[in-house]
Amino acid sequence: MRAFPCPNCRRLNHFEVRVCPGCQATLGYDPAIDGFRFLADEATVWRDGKGGVAEVVVCANNNDYQICNWLVATDDTTPLCRACRHNRTIPDLTEPSVPPRWAKIEAAKRRLFHTLIKLGLPLETKLEEEPGAQGLAFDFLYDAAAERDGTPQVYTGHDGGVITLNLIEADDAERERIRLAMGEPYRTLLGHFRHEVGHHYWSRLVEPDIVEVEAFRKVFGDERMDYQEAMKAHYSDGGNKVWTDDFVSFYATMHPWEDFAETFAHYLHIVDVLATAGGFDLSLAALPGEAAALEVELDFDPYTADTAALVEQMGPLSFAMNAINRSMGQPDLYPFHLSDAIVAKLDYVHELVAKARKDAAPAPADTDTGTAPADTAEDQAASLSMNPG
Repeated sequence: MRAFPCPNCRRLNHFEVRVCPGCQATLGYDPAIDGFRFLADEATVWRDGKGGVAEVVVCANNNDYQICNWLVATDDTTPLCRACRHNRTIPDLTEPSVPPRWAKIEAAKRRLFHTLIKLGLPLETKLEEEPGAQGLAFDFLYDAAAERDGTPQVYTGHDGGVITLNLIEADDAERERIRLAMGEPYRTLLGHFRHEVGHHYWSRLVEPDIVEVEAFRKVFGDERMDYQEAMKAHYSDGGNKVWTDDFVSFYATMHPWEDFAETFAHYLHIVDVLATAGGFDLSLAALPGEAAALEVELDFDPYTADTAALVEQMGPLSFAMNAINRSMGQPDLYPFHLSDAIVAKLDYVHELVAKARKDAAPAPADTDTGTAPADTAEDQAASLSMNPG
């Protein structure tokens, strides 16, 4: 995502900042304006950069746990922000190592929600869940067995709109150990969230619609194949399966559900990286002797751009990012290959997101009566499926 200016002094800040390093103003992110507000008048009134007053308060998780920098409208039905209201279970905070790790998890989750909101995807909570509109919830669990002897009892995954995350994933050293053991090129908290929410949107947007299911199968394969057998076969393969031309990751080869979730996560990766670069007005000139296609000019909105535009810009930008990382002695920041087959899968995700955004958009007012037409009732309930990975 783009960097956010302090509305008081205009200094650019990262999304997680709560106090501007430039002017020391207290900042809060307001999703209603996709920007920061700051406290003025002896820290009692939230204002925007033009001095406009907002009737907002800090998220209850900031009051209770100092864990969130988002704002909530004073007339909202819940004291929790648009991200925190989806929490079903928070970890045991009496364990000293838990609060700082929970803070990392929540920071990653807020970045996820920023992207989902910008994309216009539906975000029902479990309390708002209706037939055909599966709600989204999170369980963040401290797993003593995993911490003590490396035998986890809690597994990160998705089931019926509930995303579970083992708190050990917020331990950088342990997560890197797992990444190496699994032979993964990339493993982050934000990556976990983007993958698991992909499972949620498969259940929310694909599964209830038989026409969409058939379209999905043409691209990703038949998800009715036995998941447990597919998982057993995947892990008995020893990592010898060739995957780089047809799948965005080795894990995506396991089952069509995982292929979709990995592709969905990758779509979010690309959109957010390009939004960040665009926020800095970043452009790259073609190298001498190279084709003009290696130029980067981010003059479009990544949240609504078509797949071709996203991929065209991501190629040269990823090369530049990897070159910078290598100059610091770090591995490639973007260790992925966008083949034609992978781009076709990304395009399916893009079209699915675009359709969901269009369906969620407010209906235009009737030009004769000045009222919006009534919504068509959903007559098909969503069946819930278990997507463990």
